[in-house]
Amino acid sequence: MKIAVICANGKVGKLLVKEAAARGIDVTAVVRGENQSAASHVIRKDLFHLTPSDLEDFDVVIDAFGTWTPETLPQHSTSLKHLCDLVKDRETRLLVVGGAGSLYTNPEHTMQVMDKADFPEIFRPLASSMGQALDELRTRTDVKWTYLSPAGDFQPEGPRTGKYILSGEELTLNSRGESVISYADYAIAMIDEALNGIHIQQRISVVTE
Repeated sequence: MKIAVICANGKVGKLLVKEAAARGIDVTAVVRGENQSAASHVIRKDLFHLTPSDLEDFDVVIDAFGTWTPETLPQHSTSLKHLCDLVKDRETRLLVVGGAGSLYTNPEHTMQVMDKADFPEIFRPLASSMGQALDELRTRTDVKWTYLSPAGDFQPEGPRTGKYILSGEELTLNSRGESVISYADYAIAMIDEALNGIHIQQRISVVTE
């Protein structure tokens, strides 16, 4: 299997590369600058400058793009659309590092985490832009995509436990009543999905046991 990680120099991207490399997977880092990940192969190119030929040899492309400033938030949609266009009508699967704000909080799927009154206002624009990108992704029937949302508390420095619960569209709590996962455990779940490929055109979510 050959995997490409887009934005591999980011915190999540580095751990995705590390997890894949540790399993002996042929992994390529796609970065704008010098490669800072554990990948032995590198495509040094801006995401928006990638062409279909850049990604044609990969079984899986993992999109770890993220941005937070108000002027760049629309890039969650434009970057994902660009990547979808690059792999459309191919066997290449596109896995997306998603957000938790768009997870549903009721069985009817009418309320999302970001709709709650206690959702931090500082994160609402980010959650909204990522949710919009997911809505647009759902319309892509020409792409073998999977969107993986983390738990509500997504911890950059959390421990790698190797134990997680895979769930669906709704916010899931673990046995301690927590919605939490470390970047390291999230990376395990993402690489497992890359290997298994059983949630095509679905949004799934993950929480540490």
